[in-house]
Amino acid sequence: MEIIKSGLALGAEVKGMDLSKDLSSQEVDQINKAWDENLVLVFKNQNLTDPDLIKFSKNFGNLDHPAPNPFGINFSPEYPEINVISNVKKEGKPTGILGDGEATWHSDMSYQDVPPKAGILYSLEVPKDQGDTHFANMIAAYEDMPEDLKNRIEGKILIHDSAHNSAGQLRKGYEEVSDPSKTPGAKHPIVFKDPNTGKKSLFIGRRPYAYVIGLELSESEKLLDDIWAHATQKKYTWTQRWQANELLMWKNLFVLHKRDAFDPNTRRVMHRTQVTGEMKISA
Repeated sequence: MEIIKSGLALGAEVKGMDLSKDLSSQEVDQINKAWDENLVLVFKNQNLTDPDLIKFSKNFGNLDHPAPNPFGINFSPEYPEINVISNVKKEGKPTGILGDGEATWHSDMSYQDVPPKAGILYSLEVPKDQGDTHFANMIAAYEDMPEDLKNRIEGKILIHDSAHNSAGQLRKGYEEVSDPSKTPGAKHPIVFKDPNTGKKSLFIGRRPYAYVIGLELSESEKLLDDIWAHATQKKYTWTQRWQANELLMWKNLFVLHKRDAFDPNTRRVMHRTQVTGEMKISA
């Protein structure tokens, strides 16, 4: 196994691994160590079936079933741990979620009281030079934050919207809310400490429909705008430029990610698993 760091704020490639094979406990430990250090890992040139993807993912915890989607459809009934990310339609009906539009900066399912530990994404079909996925390091963003902004967010609690997905689509069973202070979803501190490392990180979920509890709406909007402008600066980011047969895994609590829009006439098909959360977000 060889770990090649990106040289940026996060991200590393792991070489010399065939993820379709069973991993030894030593290999899992090595991957976990590299994952802790780099937050996002990519394994290129893999050849994985859905059972392979599930087996690999279970090395890192229990797996969640996909969240409710806007279509109310189970896109992977044979393997319920798999979430299909796709813009492909069959007989006019979607075969997966998120389509071909931009997915804005977010953490996955931060609207839950115990958010997911990680996302693991495997590329089956990708458009050439389109649909990149970007990641931002929230530990580095907090460590580097100006003191006045750190003081403004100290002790603040944020509502994380549960009604919309990262493409801005309303989830089935929810109604639109125009006042962010009435947003449904979990309440988490904006800054939390990792009990394993002692490091502090921002945890800000998604910008749309977010609200800082206890502030006037205009104050909340201004504070959130300032946080997001700081946290998504290029110096905290790394980009995955997809090719087929690549597996990517990220630490959901410590990074944001987003996806670029791409040509709807091309095909993009990804299969995804999600590692169950292990801790509440606490200051």
